[in-house]
Amino acid sequence: MKRWLWLVAALACIPAPLAGQAPAAYTPPRTPDGHPDIQGIWQVLNTAAWNIQDHNAELGVPAGRGVVVGNEIPYRPEALEKKKQNFANRATLDPESKCWLSGVPRITYMPYPFQIVQQADKINILYEYNHTLRHIYMNGNDHPEGPIDWWMGDSRGRWEGNTLVVDVVHFTDQTWFDRAGNFHSEQLHVIERYTPTDREHMLYEVTIEDPQVFTQPWKMSMTLYRRVEPEAEVFEYECYAYLIEENWNKR
Repeated sequence: MKRWLWLVAALACIPAPLAGQAPAAYTPPRTPDGHPDIQGIWQVLNTAAWNIQDHNAELGVPAGRGVVVGNEIPYRPEALEKKKQNFANRATLDPESKCWLSGVPRITYMPYPFQIVQQADKINILYEYNHTLRHIYMNGNDHPEGPIDWWMGDSRGRWEGNTLVVDVVHFTDQTWFDRAGNFHSEQLHVIERYTPTDREHMLYEVTIEDPQVFTQPWKMSMTLYRRVEPEAEVFEYECYAYLIEENWNKR
């Protein structure tokens, strides 16, 4: 009984702000040049690859919560009609079915891991899908003059505290956001934010702007999970080779 009385008295001595305050913000480890160290192998655990909005299950598609903030995408009326057509013909129209590069941000939430490797002047992301390699230039240089049609766009990054902010422009219009037909034009402008929340998790936020397709900017938000298995690594998913092999065998 005396031990319980001692514990109650000790708790009563804790200042109220300490007893109820939120946990302190995470302080990530640093690279040799002093920036947050977000290196490692990461992967999503959501169903955004199938549909970035809320969706029910169907054959080959797991049900899932959307990653679009507010769950609504502000399509222009004519663009919404195209999106519906894309959805109706997604089995053949989806660029993924042709093994094309996925674009940004879609490649981040496809069901494949990716590895982040930091250097002083750039951050490299090695994606398992299609052997894709992406460079985020951190040297302060602006985007090259465009327009330029690049599958993965041109990425220029900077640090805002512990958050990596990446500005991406110069896209082709040949990629989608998911397998449900959500699409964009070559005017796509993407801003990514990578914020480590603890050693094994990172908040991934994306702002999408495309005045040709959408009436206003909109956002996506999701968690990235670090692969912590001792033998975790990025393997190869050579989509083109598999597609060629499949078509060859049908001859």
